[in-house]
Amino acid sequence: MHDHEPRTLSGLPRHYLGDLVYGANDGIITTFAVVAGVSGASLPVRTVLILGFANLMADGFSMGASNVLSIRSGQDIRTSDGLEKDEPYAVRHGAATFLAFVLAGAIPLAAYVFPGGTADRFSVAAALTLITLFVVGALRSLVTHAG
Repeated sequence: MHDHEPRTLSGLPRHYLGDLVYGANDGIITTFAVVAGVSGASLPVRTVLILGFANLMADGFSMGASNVLSIRSGQDIRTSDGLEKDEPYAVRHGAATFLAFVLAGAIPLAAYVFPGGTADRFSVAAALTLITLFVVGALRSLVTHAG
């Protein structure tokens, strides 16, 4: 079995980059979709937060668990083809996906967390969503050293 786990702290983002980008982008977009739907229905801030955080936990867990199962399925195919497993740490990839989903997905909710905030919280949430998507892309470029 090949151990592809990074040996240095700087190697971690490169190794888990796909999981981090996948989780972060999905977290940002799905949470913003919840915010948009609840805001569009003119429901109270409390409802936005309850549904937003419920989405973060449920969908984040689903994404992380699905990543684990996907990697393990791929490894089962490799084994059935007589090949060695090349990724023995599927749970770590699932955890990276979950954490990225929750951390990035929480950003659109920030406009609703602080009391007495702006009257147009949805516009702030939209701006935070766009900024976060840009930051995730920029960080990806830094990790891959791409321009």
